[in-house]
Amino acid sequence: MARAKSTASRNHRKTLKQAKGFREARRKRIKTAKEAVLHAGQYAYHGRKLRKRDVRALWIMRLNAAARENGTKYSALMAGLKQAKIEIDRKILAEIAVKNPEVFRKIVEKAGLPAQAGFTNPK
Repeated sequence: MARAKSTASRNHRKTLKQAKGFREARRKRIKTAKEAVLHAGQYAYHGRKLRKRDVRALWIMRLNAAARENGTKYSALMAGLKQAKIEIDRKILAEIAVKNPEVFRKIVEKAGLPAQAGFTNPK
């Protein structure tokens, strides 16, 4: 008859497999590996939330840079788009600004944003 292994050993194998790539005792010892895997899971969960925040900030930075090249500011651009009832989200706007500057310039014009008086583009 085959030897039955405990569920604990199965759980230990699973934990050690998840701890693969960790250094020193964190990948070899059950107790420290289990703690390291739990913390890694928490960091990964929190990191997924932070990534959304960081990506949105990147879109805003790109839009601000593109808006300033067209003689306006980010805040004025977003207000003008809202007034003109142009509903394009920041992700798509940032992509257009990077890949098609001419199209972005036309969107800025549609938003009714001439170059602001007293605003100089620092180049």
